Amino acid sequence: MQRMEEMILANGKVLPGGILKVGSFLNQQIDSVFLREIGEEIARLYEGCGVTKILTIESSGIAIAAAAGIVMGVPVVFAKKHKTSNVDGAVYAAPVHSFTHGIDYQAVVSTDYLTAQDTVLIVDDFLASGNALRGLLYLCEQAGAQVAGMAIAVEKCFQGGGDELRARGLRVESLAMVESMTDTEITFRRS
Repeated sequence: MQRMEEMILANGKVLPGGILKVGSFLNQQIDSVFLREIGEEIARLYEGCGVTKILTIESSGIAIAAAAGIVMGVPVVFAKKHKTSNVDGAVYAAPVHSFTHGIDYQAVVSTDYLTAQDTVLIVDDFLASGNALRGLLYLCEQAGAQVAGMAIAVEKCFQGGGDELRARGLRVESLAMVESMTDTEITFRRS
């Protein structure tokens, strides 16, 4: 998606430690017009795949998943990073390591919201090493749900998560693929 690359170049900021900050338009402050475009592009990419639910993880993936869910006309489920008092009953759980925050947590989804009858599209804002997506895949496996694929706003290719998931035969569609980053330059992968 050329527009995602343009937004990153115009508004993104590279922080120490391989962090790409897109908070001004994608996950802290959200450009709602651009968010609609993202939802439409994800829907276009997965049109005809029989998606019945979209799954993401709190919190930055929720807006992107909701935009896609609105366009596709399907419910959006988000995994919580901890089982809280408002998550009652049985849950599917998966261990996840956060690259950005350097912590481990248990992603949980109620068994009421993810079932073997679902065909799931996994959506997230970033794909780096793939830990969050592997956790979401594991939640789908526990539920017996089929996975149509994954839609990612920004993939940091140099961290290898996307390549590893594709090597497993999974469909991964990233709207922008960052090949490399320095303090002064962002280079995108061209297919």
